[in-house]
Amino acid sequence: MAGKKFTQMERYAPKDVQIKKKLGGGVLKELVVREMPSGKVLEYTLAYINHSIYSGDHGRVLGYDNSHGFSHKHYFGERTPEVFTSYEALYNRFQDEWMAVALEHVNKGK
Repeated sequence: MAGKKFTQMERYAPKDVQIKKKLGGGVLKELVVREMPSGKVLEYTLAYINHSIYSGDHGRVLGYDNSHGFSHKHYFGERTPEVFTSYEALYNRFQDEWMAVALEHVNKGK
């Protein structure tokens, strides 16, 4: 087996986060797989699921992933390519975006 390189991977998939109804409701899902020890992101998924806001795409209001061989964004059923710079930057962007959508949903109900 000389010459073969074995890559270790780190998989981070925390429990889904349930968002309180007064904050818009829904569920946050996260998965990131990194090559170790480099930390290079091989696979990622971030999703905000809320069937009361959007029933299409299995309730995925907003999401980012790199399935299908490229980085892309899901937003109310539309999929658009996205440039991936870093997982950390994408995670922060996702946090800002899902909170804005949830707040807009809450405020429409008032």
